[in-house]
Amino acid sequence: MRISSFSCSHTALFTLIVMQVSISRGQLAPNETRILFQVQQLLEYPQVLQGWTNWTNFCYLPPSPSLKVVCSDSHVTELTVVGNKSSSSASPNSPKQNTLSDNFSIDAFFTTLTELSNLKVLSLVSLGLWGPLPTKINRFWSLQALNVSYNFIYGQIPQDILSLKNLTSLVLAHNLLNGTVPDLRSLVLLQELNLGGNHLGPTFPSLGNNLVTIILKNNSLKSVIPSEIKKFNQLQQLDISSNKLIGPIPSALFSLPSLQYLDLAQNQLSGALPTNISCSVKLQFVDISHNILIGKLPSCIATNTSTRTVISSWNCLSGGKNASYQHPYLFCNKEALAVKPPSRSKEHKSSTIKLGIVLGIVGGVLGIAGVLGLLIFVIIRRSKTTTADDHVHSIFDGSVTSKRSVASKMSVRRAVDSRRVPQTMRSAAIGLPPYRVFTLEEMEDATNNFDPLNFIGEGSQGQLYKGWLMDGSVVLVKCVKLKQKNLPQSMIQQIEVLSKLRHLHLVSILGHTIVTYQDHSSTAGTVFVVLEHVSNGSLRDYLADERKREMLRWPKRMAIIIGVARGIQFLHTGVAPGIFGNNVKIENVLLDDTLTAKLSDYKIPLPSKVGSESPLNGQDAFNINSSENAEKEDVYQLGVILLQVITGKLVTSNRALDELRIQLEKGLAEAPSKLQALVDPCTRGTFAYESLKTAAEMAVNCLNKESRARPSIEDVLWNLQYSIQIQEGWTSTSGNLGGPHSSSY
Repeated sequence: MRISSFSCSHTALFTLIVMQVSISRGQLAPNETRILFQVQQLLEYPQVLQGWTNWTNFCYLPPSPSLKVVCSDSHVTELTVVGNKSSSSASPNSPKQNTLSDNFSIDAFFTTLTELSNLKVLSLVSLGLWGPLPTKINRFWSLQALNVSYNFIYGQIPQDILSLKNLTSLVLAHNLLNGTVPDLRSLVLLQELNLGGNHLGPTFPSLGNNLVTIILKNNSLKSVIPSEIKKFNQLQQLDISSNKLIGPIPSALFSLPSLQYLDLAQNQLSGALPTNISCSVKLQFVDISHNILIGKLPSCIATNTSTRTVISSWNCLSGGKNASYQHPYLFCNKEALAVKPPSRSKEHKSSTIKLGIVLGIVGGVLGIAGVLGLLIFVIIRRSKTTTADDHVHSIFDGSVTSKRSVASKMSVRRAVDSRRVPQTMRSAAIGLPPYRVFTLEEMEDATNNFDPLNFIGEGSQGQLYKGWLMDGSVVLVKCVKLKQKNLPQSMIQQIEVLSKLRHLHLVSILGHTIVTYQDHSSTAGTVFVVLEHVSNGSLRDYLADERKREMLRWPKRMAIIIGVARGIQFLHTGVAPGIFGNNVKIENVLLDDTLTAKLSDYKIPLPSKVGSESPLNGQDAFNINSSENAEKEDVYQLGVILLQVITGKLVTSNRALDELRIQLEKGLAEAPSKLQALVDPCTRGTFAYESLKTAAEMAVNCLNKESRARPSIEDVLWNLQYSIQIQEGWTSTSGNLGGPHSSSY
């Protein structure tokens, strides 16, 4: 009886404990449940919150990278919501498309949020929030971490943020904030500060010395680095790159005891570093590149080691292995004078005025002479250009036409005229370094003598290696073995085309080097082509990974496929002669950090042994020498990618491809629900039906068995852009509420 009584009492006690835990964790206060539904409404029902219903138990929602709700004692203590709207930094030219509607009120939104009085962690990322940060933010009494990054918050950071005395993390990165940062020294618990990607400045903010992470990159700071930084003994990461900071680098910065990461690149820091400074043993990464520093580097950062990476290129530093990646000394002297604050001394005022008058007269004379010289130069240059053009046309119209038909002559003329395509079509990728010719020694240094550990694989024209240049940038090196009969004179025109293969939607070419050598009685050679490195994976990787695939909502998928089409269009018409048969496959569509599409492993116009002697992939039914057929083959392969993007299904065989194409054709011919049922479930609720229909029609047309019936790449691009315009109009008017033109199920 005692055992039975003991067992029963413990069972009752256990049941009571479980009930209490369940109540404390699972029974959210009714008013806070109401607040969460208001948040859902005020955020205009983002995809990540669309699953919330009256039956949702918020305290038991499974946490994910996009949504997390944590409860304690019937109150919400953590709310994390991550949307899919690009921030101001990712879309500076079209922010309106990514913000919440004009009806959104950031003041009303934060008024509602502050009713969650027990919040300790609040993270609202990529949700399209816009407007100034409200002063009522000071009502978050318990808040320890605040993250509203990747939105469109503008104006100044309010002084009221200083009321959040428990704050340990403040992340306001990638917004439109401007003005001076409040004095944050009173936030003594603050350990992480990330204000990068705004317009804050011009003075360096006043910060508490307990910070562990400071990120102020990509702002408008124009002051010196304060000497107080030497007191930041807990600092582990400091990134103040891409500002306009001036003056010397405090030598104590390198010896901060906890510092691991230091990025001072892309500023106007000047002067020489003392050669006898010491570095913290924990310091792993230093970037002081693109400043106006002079002298020699201190020994502790003079060279890279196994435990420390140092980037110091494009200063005016002397000595060391990076001498060839420095500006001449006079460059830094001139730049330092340019950023030096002007003297306002009264005693020099009159002499300055006189000197200005003299310099003005001299400058005027020199200016007139320069203008006359420029006019003469332009006239001479134009006459030479006209002669050269006449010579080119005489070559094509003479010797070529004697051997070819009139149709052939027309295609050659088109190749010459394609050099005059609009600059927007030929747009070289912004931010790439200038094209350059490398040395063999640089290629060997970059790849560690083509170490097998750096071997990536075999491309369509040769082997690929990963490499690191002297400035620290990561590249790919493609080794293209040349056919013997094409060496070396005939390479000149092809190398000229090579230098033009730089575009936003291509894995662009950064440079090359040619190596020729004697192979028995003949001459052989290799071209090492240096390409930019895109490390974020391929479109195939994203569609194959269930979690990554959810990142690709319909608008993003259309943006990616339009990027691929623009890359193909550039290869076809942006260089002369056009490049066709470009190995367009879904695994060759790479996505960078902003999910911008970049076409890789396209056909580099070189007479390679591999590329010139083996059939092109997927062209077994066509004449490889026909540029028209190769052009339409690229369109066909684009259709294959578009089909996979629409359905979310990866094509592994011709049979599977035909089945999907037939299903798409039937879906277009039948009711809208039939077509909608074929779409990747991850895109449900994110597309306009007419946008889907236009894209599906393009996919079917591109996959036409008859190559001549396929559209041109220009037609494909026009229709895809029309599709995205429909999508944008649908999004802005919230036209997803039922009806045959809706994506709702």
